[in-house]
Parts: sequence; structure tokens; C-alpha cells
Amino acid sequence: MPDPRQTTLSRATLSERLRSHGIAPTHQRIEIANALFSRCEHQSADRILATVNMHHSETSKATVYNTLKLFLARGLVREVIVDPSKVFYDPNTAPHHHFYNLASGELTDIPAEMLQIAGLPTLPRGMMAESIEVIVRIRPNLKHP
Repeated sequence: MPDPRQTTLSRATLSERLRSHGIAPTHQRIEIANALFSRCEHQSADRILATVNMHHSETSKATVYNTLKLFLARGLVREVIVDPSKVFYDPNTAPHHHFYNLASGELTDIPAEMLQIAGLPTLPRGMMAESIEVIVRIRPNLKHP
């Protein structure tokens, strides 16, 4: 049975997406973009590397990290840092927040309109807020099934 979270994107579609963000579509960048955008979920660099290397074993860890850094700098993905040892790459760049399941390690989206933020502190002089990103850490409630 096919995975409902999996989508198929053509090389032409991926190449155009990269070009639209000012990124030259090399073979390895297209493969990394395919691994990232073909699944509707948040992935770590290591998971992206494993996916790419299932089919194209010539891609190095450094290439994946450098490509993700480029995608991040060009606004193609968001970086979600759950803690210093857990970093996810999110192909959804629209404003939104996240649930992080401590038991499963899964990161899921919370639509921005589902969360209201009030009472922000006064910003330092000359500064403006660029974004607010909330991560709600959750775990199973063992007392209430």
C-alpha cells in the first residue's frame, strides 16, 4: 500500500522550484530536494541522507548539510531546532508552529491561527520581531488512555 505522506515530484518540477529560489539545480541538489519534498513531514539531515543514498550512494553527509544550509538561506525550507541534538528541516515555509512528541520523536504542524500569542516583552530599542515559533512538547498521558 502506498504511503499517503509520499508524493511524486518530477525532476523538472524540482529543478524549477530550485531555480525559483536562485539555486542551480545540480543532480545532487535535485535528489536532496526530492527526498525533502516528496514526503509531507519534517526530516533530519541524517534521514534525508539515508533516503538519498538508498538510490544514489555517492552523496556525502557534507553535501547534504551544505545543500540544506543553502536551501535554508534561500528560503526553500525552515529549520526547526527541537534541542541542539535534534534539528528538523521543514518544507512548509508558511508561518506555523509545532508539536514535538517526546516519545516518538515526531514533529507535526500546528496551524498558525490555532495559537494566539499575547503579552510579548518590549523589544530592545531598534529591534523588530522577525518571527515567533512555538514548539509544544507533548508525551502520552499514561494516567488517561
